[in-house]
Amino acid sequence: MGHKKKKTMALDRERGVAPGLIAKTKKRLVVAGGRSHPDLTAAVAAALGQEMAPVEHRTFASGEIYARFEVSIRGCDLFIVQSFGEPVNEWLMETLIMLDAAKRASAKRITLVAPYYPYSRQDKKGRGREPISARLISDMLKVAGADRIMSVDLHAAQIQGFFDGPVDHLFAKPVLLKHFEETLTSEDRETLTIVSPDMGRVRVADTWSDSLNAPLAIIHKRRDPKVANQVSVHEIVGEVEGRTCLLVDDMIDTGGTIVKAAQALKANGARRVIVAATHAIFSDPASQRLQDEAIDEVVITDTVPLSESRRWDGLTILPIAPLLAAAIKQVFEDGSVTSMFNGDA
Repeated sequence: MGHKKKKTMALDRERGVAPGLIAKTKKRLVVAGGRSHPDLTAAVAAALGQEMAPVEHRTFASGEIYARFEVSIRGCDLFIVQSFGEPVNEWLMETLIMLDAAKRASAKRITLVAPYYPYSRQDKKGRGREPISARLISDMLKVAGADRIMSVDLHAAQIQGFFDGPVDHLFAKPVLLKHFEETLTSEDRETLTIVSPDMGRVRVADTWSDSLNAPLAIIHKRRDPKVANQVSVHEIVGEVEGRTCLLVDDMIDTGGTIVKAAQALKANGARRVIVAATHAIFSDPASQRLQDEAIDEVVITDTVPLSESRRWDGLTILPIAPLLAAAIKQVFEDGSVTSMFNGDA
């Protein structure tokens, strides 16, 4: 491939223009990934019709991490795909090192595509002397070299404000919604009720209620702030007897909240309980818990890698790569990510 001829700009004292060369350069979209979720990175690249940029990854005997881009990324629009399943802290460190490598390799713009944002539940001080770790993560990513962040279904929308730069907040709802529109039976549709597992998810559940033209029910729960992952369900606000209940949440970690919610729904006469969530963290013993007889079906996306040992027959996993690829294309082409979600993003 020959070099393009560069035009020369002459010295123009009247306008104060310095002499120099004018080059017509074209933008290049490059996709690379960490080691946390290689299948997702490959799927995103394939959806964009290209290959992944090769990256050399190493973990030394001491536990220190190394990353090097094997090809030139100078001047490119780089999208680094990294999810944050187990071990989250190792993947976080790898991400920071990849960002630093990309910055020093002179990438023109670096976007971190983190479908599941790490430490997103530590977004405020619930008690005195607590950290706001989600803000700390944002600061670390920025210092390491991220110019932009793209994530799916943030646990709290205000996390967008923690990062000093553009944040593309994507929603998995269109992906999940399409699945239910295609698979719910006519009886399910007639008796459908959308259920929020707690007060914090009501706004999201409300949008589902509008989209599926179904009534809304809310489960009021209380946590013990001193005991992690312990939930006691109290009462159900709304009518669930004889109805198909669609429980919607942004993530499932140990499964305690969802299982107790499903049990409460069945105890109050629910006909079927279907669980829909974006991020399947599935910390032990989530997979065993979610096979509880109170739950008829679980539908998730693959934002977080899930080993075969944590899957079962009643689990449906939907691909998130087409959504990420579409958003990356909009960002690269200076289009509108908001238009992908009817102006809600």
